[in-house]
Amino acid sequence: MSLYDLLSQRLRAELPVALATVIEGPALDGTTPGGTVLNGRLVVTDSDEVSGTLGDPELDRVVARDARAELEAGRSGIRHYGPQGQTTPEDLVGSSTIRVFIESWSPPPQMWIFGAVDFTAALAKVAKVLGYRVTVCDAREIFATRRRFPMADEVRVTWPSPMFAERGGSLTSRDAVCILTHDPKFDVPAIAGALATEVGYIGVMGSRKTHAKRLERLAEAGVDQPQDLDRLMSPIGLDLGARTPEETAISICAEIIARRTGRSATSLRATSGPIHA
Repeated sequence: MSLYDLLSQRLRAELPVALATVIEGPALDGTTPGGTVLNGRLVVTDSDEVSGTLGDPELDRVVARDARAELEAGRSGIRHYGPQGQTTPEDLVGSSTIRVFIESWSPPPQMWIFGAVDFTAALAKVAKVLGYRVTVCDAREIFATRRRFPMADEVRVTWPSPMFAERGGSLTSRDAVCILTHDPKFDVPAIAGALATEVGYIGVMGSRKTHAKRLERLAEAGVDQPQDLDRLMSPIGLDLGARTPEETAISICAEIIARRTGRSATSLRATSGPIHA
């Protein structure tokens, strides 16, 4: 598959892809071995597929590695290299420095919110601020309406099982599933469906007592493996003392960020060192 075919295919399917282009460096006629080519291009996917070349195999390898990192973070920017991919070009002669623009296309992370309850609108609003594509799902047509959740990208009137059967495969470690209902007919299949995916965060609302009863219902449904239950964040959210729906939404999103970055939920005042990784 050609470079442009791969890029076009990924963009049309809304799949992650990055394009690396040499925008400054030695411009060669293409016949000199081991040299970079001005406007040389490399397409890189999150599944390690690579197409094209920047003119040097080692440069291709290093740039592909960096492009995947930018893709995972959803960033675009310019990187500097030596002729064979050296990452400290500031030590090199200026004429040998190669500037590569890495442009990444990554679909926004998804948040699926199950249960059209009072907390749902607040969580959807905060999630949108953070860049999530938000889907609200509830089987009750009278509650799951566009009028109640205009901030959501999609409002679906359906049960959890069909939702996961249809789209569960699209969930990745960047995504989140938040189950805000206590209805056994809804939360048990929603949890079971989420656990069958690669989703990075599964939060379930309810008190410790409510969650203990929920675990009993999950066991009755055959969902009782410790490694699965350990993925459930319940009670949902960080211990911020949240009371209102808006404060609760912030505590949930803060927990999602902490889980994704692997950071503890400790106050910055109680820590030392850099606050940014």
